Amino acid sequence: MRILLVCAVAGMAMTSAAAQGRGPAQPAPDEALVIIDIQNFYFEGGQLPLTNPVEAAAEARRVLDRYRSLHLPVIHVRHMPAKGPANDQYLIHASVTPLPGEKVIIKHYANAFRDTELLDYLKQAGIRKLVICGMQTQMCVEATARAAADLGFDVTVVADACATRPLEYGGTSVPAAQVHAAALATLKGTYAKVVTTDELLKAK
Repeated sequence: MRILLVCAVAGMAMTSAAAQGRGPAQPAPDEALVIIDIQNFYFEGGQLPLTNPVEAAAEARRVLDRYRSLHLPVIHVRHMPAKGPANDQYLIHASVTPLPGEKVIIKHYANAFRDTELLDYLKQAGIRKLVICGMQTQMCVEATARAAADLGFDVTVVADACATRPLEYGGTSVPAAQVHAAALATLKGTYAKVVTTDELLKAK
């Protein structure tokens, strides 16, 4: 009789959950979005303005909105000075402002894993796949993507949700578009899958 009663109660609970639109518990997601250094200093009027940061941030926001709608983990990486106070230039840009509950990782180096809690956080959350976007393409995005791949993560970089700036070496000026393309070309295949925002969202 007790066994029958327990089964009946369990059945009623399952029926109630189904009636309320709740199915069986879903497994925790193993994929996270990592948004790197989309901060005020990279925009017009900032200390280090990039080429087309507004456009890149808008694509990053499209990706962010999709991950939020799917209730997938979102991690914001914010660069801060190793010494001295930080001003408003170091704030995360309003286009991708973190929501309460979204993880924010503070870093002081290009590689977001270096001397931060990022790796421990990902391990504890059971994350194996990272989708990365942000600024600058050839610096913090590339450094973090390479490190993630070396640590065994499955890495995707969203090309048009990243931005950079012109560089110069040995008297040769390199336009931002070429810096961007060269960085992505070195990542593609060996370290990461490189996609556009549209390609990523179509797969979601």
